[in-house]
Amino acid sequence: MLRLWRLHRVSSLFARLEKDIRFNYFWTRCSKLISVTLFAVHCAGCFNYMIADRYPDPEKTWIGAVMPTFRSESLWARYVTALYWSITTLTTTGYGDLHAENPREMLFDICYMLFNLGLTAYLIGNMTNLVVHGTSRTRSFRDSIQSASEFASRNQLPDKIKQQMLSHFCLQFKTEGLSQQAMLNCLPKGIRSGIAYNLFFTIIRKAYLFHGVSNSFIAELVMEVQAEYFPPMEDIMLQNEAAADIYIIVSGVANLITTANGNEQVYEKVEEGDMFGEVGALCDIPQPFTCRTTTLSQLLRIRKIRLTEIMQEHKEDSKILMNNLFQKLKLHESLPELKQLDRRFMHKYELFHAPQEAWLLPQPYLQYTEHKLEDIGKKIPTFCGDHGSTKLAAETNQMRLTQQGNSHDHGNYMATDGMAGEEGERNEVHINCETKEVSIHINSEDCDAASHWQTDHETVRLGSSHNTSDGITMRENQDSSNIKSSNKRVTIHTYPRNAAGSLVQNGKLINLPGSLDEIFEIGCQKFPGLRPTKLFSGDYAEIDDISVIRDGDHLFLLQM
Repeated sequence: MLRLWRLHRVSSLFARLEKDIRFNYFWTRCSKLISVTLFAVHCAGCFNYMIADRYPDPEKTWIGAVMPTFRSESLWARYVTALYWSITTLTTTGYGDLHAENPREMLFDICYMLFNLGLTAYLIGNMTNLVVHGTSRTRSFRDSIQSASEFASRNQLPDKIKQQMLSHFCLQFKTEGLSQQAMLNCLPKGIRSGIAYNLFFTIIRKAYLFHGVSNSFIAELVMEVQAEYFPPMEDIMLQNEAAADIYIIVSGVANLITTANGNEQVYEKVEEGDMFGEVGALCDIPQPFTCRTTTLSQLLRIRKIRLTEIMQEHKEDSKILMNNLFQKLKLHESLPELKQLDRRFMHKYELFHAPQEAWLLPQPYLQYTEHKLEDIGKKIPTFCGDHGSTKLAAETNQMRLTQQGNSHDHGNYMATDGMAGEEGERNEVHINCETKEVSIHINSEDCDAASHWQTDHETVRLGSSHNTSDGITMRENQDSSNIKSSNKRVTIHTYPRNAAGSLVQNGKLINLPGSLDEIFEIGCQKFPGLRPTKLFSGDYAEIDDISVIRDGDHLFLLQM
């Protein structure tokens, strides 16, 4: 009997096996339940036979009543008979052929059947848990389908939307084991970084928007990527909705659809390796397209907010990224968003090439600055068209501006505004966020001599960001005679073969002529064999007006 204490070792063995990842948990649990049942049947049969064997009258025992000479029978026959009685009693079958014949056996049978109540509950409960656990996902899926169907019927939704809802739940059920996002969130950051790097680094690196950026930029970005699956004919994003995410297609095909006068038209088909949503996100405009899948598609989603934060931390990589975006926009000049919302987009486009990457500033600061620049532009004096120049007002203009929001990041912002009244005039306002200075350049073009005039910088001091009563003062240029004509000199190059500009040839320093055609003629002379038709700035922005060219600019000639 003391040897039964060794049973705790068997219990510890099964506990270790259940935690051992080399063995299947389901079959380990089943083996444990079978072992417990067989051990209980064996012990009960042996104890019941021992009671019958030691009873004084062998014929008045449960086994002696059917086998009077049971002691002369073989050990195997007696053991099988004892197991037979034990199992029939355990399963509550009770055929009645073997039953208690004396008080000792009756007392043992009572204890054994009470024990069977607990053992049966233990076995049934464990088996139920194993079976239910294997079907819980299916039950949850069917509950979701039923809830979605009832919701669509109760709200009288169109069949198209109802089918999209059901398709989404079906795909979610099929791909639940592929993403395992909940499991990944439980891992430490180091392991998640390694997983994300191996899964997404190559895919993101091949996307056109991230060509030329550093590996550290990509490594930080992959941590923010989430893989998602979409069934066929499901809308990933809608036209004119607020831009919040950027998507990269890993597998599958989708259509970019534009809607005009209620009619849908496929603008472009995006396939594996392509991306969409970046125009609305980085230009801060509503989404120009509706994106709808045509096949089962796996996509990588990048949050706009997190991408912007990473861009602010990597200034040089951000320049490359925005240049890549601009190059694509130049190749897609038929973009409907640029046609319908040209004014709104071109305002953001000017920020691409503003000094010190003004587009990296937080959006609240840009909105605040835009309002203040409008007020400043209304109060800047204009030039007289008769003489081509004039001095600034003799009196100092006081302008009180109430600064809103929190403190802002360092950077510069440039706004360009043509002053009303005279054709050809152009004013520029530069805001330096680090020194809190606003530099205002007022340019005018002499209608007769076609020469350009420029005033010296005017400085405006912004008041404290936390004191709304402080204003800014625009001081008059102390010497208006400094306004004079200047001959501009520029350097011309052939257009580089890639956006990084690593193959730019040596430039030619020339005096800026009076028109673009003259620049093209000079380019033909300086670079034999070149017939340029387009002119670009150092940031690869196309130049259509020669008046925007400044002294010392680098210009690039492109032959279409």
